[in-house]
Amino acid sequence: MPVRVDKFLFAMRIYKTRSIAADACKVGRITMNGQPLKASRTFEIGNKFSVRKGPITYTYEILRLSENRLGAKLVPDYIRDITSKDQLELLELARLAGQNGRDRGTGRPTKKDRRDIEQFFSDDYIADLDDWDDNLDN
Repeated sequence: MPVRVDKFLFAMRIYKTRSIAADACKVGRITMNGQPLKASRTFEIGNKFSVRKGPITYTYEILRLSENRLGAKLVPDYIRDITSKDQLELLELARLAGQNGRDRGTGRPTKKDRRDIEQFFSDDYIADLDDWDDNLDN
């Protein structure tokens, strides 16, 4: 019983919706033997296909077929991840590169920070500082 590519990708939780899976096929992100697949093409047991997501290309082998969306725990019974180690290293490098941004809390100010800044620059606060300067002169 062959299963459509878009249905299978959705059922195996590779994509969140069937329409996103179909769009990925249209763009050429799903390949088998180096050839892009259409969403209407069918998968059979034993097929190996690749999915390009972000910086890496995942490769899977089909063990069983299903048209219905499965629970995450059941997916390994239906497909086996045979992604090469060099692709997984690319994923790790991309993850590490993303961590070089900024330290937590050093980005845009929070609402509380904004309120504190507004209070600091308010006329009342500046007037208090002027009184403090006057006290230093005495």
